[in-house]
Amino acid sequence: MTNSNTAPLLAAAVLAASVAVPVSAQAQKVALNVYTALETDQLKAYQESFNKSHPDIEIKWTRDSTGIITAKLLAEKARPSADVIMGVAASSMVVFEREGMLQPYAPANLQAIPAKYRATGAPPAWVGMDVWGAAICYNLAEAAKLGLPRIESWKDLLKPEFKGKVVMPNPNSSGTGFLDVTAWLQIFGEKGGWEYMDQLHQNVAVYTHSGSKPCVMAGSGEFPVGISFEYRANTVRSKGAPIDVIFPKEGLGWDLESTAIVKGTPQLEAARKLADWSASREANELYAKNFAVTAIPGIATRLQYVPSDYEARLVKNDFAWMGKHRDAILTEWQKRYSAKSEPKK
Repeated sequence: MTNSNTAPLLAAAVLAASVAVPVSAQAQKVALNVYTALETDQLKAYQESFNKSHPDIEIKWTRDSTGIITAKLLAEKARPSADVIMGVAASSMVVFEREGMLQPYAPANLQAIPAKYRATGAPPAWVGMDVWGAAICYNLAEAAKLGLPRIESWKDLLKPEFKGKVVMPNPNSSGTGFLDVTAWLQIFGEKGGWEYMDQLHQNVAVYTHSGSKPCVMAGSGEFPVGISFEYRANTVRSKGAPIDVIFPKEGLGWDLESTAIVKGTPQLEAARKLADWSASREANELYAKNFAVTAIPGIATRLQYVPSDYEARLVKNDFAWMGKHRDAILTEWQKRYSAKSEPKK
C-alpha cells in the first residue's frame, strides 16, 4: 500500500516505463548479413526499395566477384556468416545446394517466375533474379588507330592482329569469366573449347579478377578489346565511351543472378522477407533497369545498346553441368592460363 506522497511518483515511473519499452523496441533493427556479387552501383537502389517495406531490417553487404564470394561461402560452410546469398550465379547456387548449404523456400511471388529461372525442388533452394551474359566491348577509336579488323564472332578474336590486345576475366574470380569458359565448352565441345581457349590465350594481354574491368579498360582505351557482360557494356557506352558492344554470332554464355537463404540462419524470418522482395515485381522492375532479361517475364525493356532479341542469342545452358564440373574446369583453366592473370589485391 502506498501513501499519498509516493503515489504520484510511482504512477509517473510506471508511465515512463510503458513509454520507454516501445520506443526502444522500435529503434532495434535486425541485422541481415547478405553475401553478394551484385555490382556496387546497383546495391543502393535495391536496398532502399526493400527498406521501404522493411525499415526494421538492416542489410549488411559482403560484396565481391562471384568466384571469390563462392569460395568464401564454401570455406565458411561449417560455420556460415551469411544469412542470405543474393545476386550470385545459379551455377554457384547449384554447388551450394549440393553441399546442403541452402534452406529451400518458396517466396510469395514464386508462381510468376518460370521453372527455367529457379531451382527444381518444391520449395526451390534458390530463385533467379535476372540474366547476365557475355558481350565484347570494342574500342572503335583504338581499332581505327591500330588498323584492327571487325569483330562478329568469338573466332574473330583469334586473328593475329589482336595479339596482346584482348582482356578477359579470370573464371576463378569472376562469374563472367566462368560463363564465358563454360559457353565455349558447350558451343565448341570439350576438345574444341579448350583448343579455342589455347589460341585465344595467345592474344590475351591480361586476365582480370572482375567481369566489369575488361569493358572499363576497353572504354578508356587501355586495351581495344574487353570481354565483359551486357550490363557493364551498356553502361560504359551510355557514358560516352567510344566502344561498340558486340554479341558474337555463335551464341552468348550467360548465368542467372539468384537469391537463396543460408541453412541454419538465426534470422530466418528476416531472410524470408528479403527472399520475398527479391522475387517481387517491384524488385524485377529494378533489375530491368540494368538487365535485358528478368526472372519475371514481360518486365524487362530493351536496354539502349542491347538487341531486342538478346534472350534468343543465349546459349542453351546446363546449370547442373556447370555446377558439377565447376572445380575441374577451373583447375584446368588455372593450369593452362593463370600466368597472365593480374595480381590479386
